[in-house]
Amino acid sequence: MLDTPVRTADHESQLYGNRAAATPVFGAMNPPEPVKDPLSALDDFLGGSAFDSSDPLALGTMLAQLVERGYDRLPLPGSGRTLLRWRALAAVAACDLGLVKLFEGHTDALAILAELQEPVAQEPSLNTASRWGVWAAEAPDARLVATRADRDRDDASGGGVLLLNGTKAWCSGARVLSHALVTAWLDDQPVLAAVELKQPSISISIEPWHAVGMRATQSGDVHFDATPARAVGASHAYVERAGFWQGGAGIAACWYGAAAGIAQMMAAAMAARADAHRLAHLGAVDVALAGAAAVLRESAAQIDANPAADHQLTALRARLAVEAAATEVMHHAGRALGAAPLCRNPRFARAMADLPVFLRQSHAERDLAALGEMVRTRHRDDSSAWAL
Repeated sequence: MLDTPVRTADHESQLYGNRAAATPVFGAMNPPEPVKDPLSALDDFLGGSAFDSSDPLALGTMLAQLVERGYDRLPLPGSGRTLLRWRALAAVAACDLGLVKLFEGHTDALAILAELQEPVAQEPSLNTASRWGVWAAEAPDARLVATRADRDRDDASGGGVLLLNGTKAWCSGARVLSHALVTAWLDDQPVLAAVELKQPSISISIEPWHAVGMRATQSGDVHFDATPARAVGASHAYVERAGFWQGGAGIAACWYGAAAGIAQMMAAAMAARADAHRLAHLGAVDVALAGAAAVLRESAAQIDANPAADHQLTALRARLAVEAAATEVMHHAGRALGAAPLCRNPRFARAMADLPVFLRQSHAERDLAALGEMVRTRHRDDSSAWAL
């Protein structure tokens, strides 16, 4: 998946390492001890791990094990190794979409902290076992408000300390994470805050979460009642940083990994009986995945070539291309294999239920329209825009 002919020693020696020694969770991290073929090590770990994908606590335990073993120490987006980062996300997604939902959020939080260069990791409560989420959805019926804390509360200078009040919706993994980055409103300006979740002023409700697909993520509501948190970056910094769209493109790698996992199960199921109709479906799946992988590779190269640039167009194109490919894979897999694996193969059935829900992080035609407007504006006078 997303593999390239050459996998450099630099890529592989800097991805993962021993986390026994305490290291910062962001920024200039101590170099990890090199290990041989880290992506193979990740694949081996995932393949050898038995867990109940329907159990939210089991997902939390798996995330903790990934963190403890250092598999969350991915290259940062735009660091020159973006494709390696995406290949790791795709590998976890091929294993389980509920797990990659938590893993991607955790690794995204570490990348955000690194990019904004905030001293959050100096807090005593943060350590290498911390498990982060990024809760940035702004639901119309749930608003989180931040106020500045008194100077004599928790921090003698008062600098950066906030109190959070209100409800945050769509909080994946709220019951199994230790910390989260949350968007809130301070004086009607959007801000980002880092908050420790094991506080008595926080309550979690999964009552609104009626999902069948992605059920184990328990993306419920979290209520904050004057909860202390720390500001991360200035107002608007979360969305205005270069990494915002780079991280958004990384979601597409998760979709791709899940679709490739479905394709692999499809091919395995056809080993015993592969008639012409089934083979035609498998061929269509291969074409869809090959196109999506090519777009992801090109997108990663574009981001690495100019990491400070605005990559919204690149991210939207990658997300929409992979969404279309993943939809095509599910269509052909269902028609080729029929009802049997949907009813008798729990992993296949779960993937086919989870992926449509995860894909709805795309905004469908709204994203297509946004991409179309950018293309119209940028390419209307460029005859080479779609040159081969």
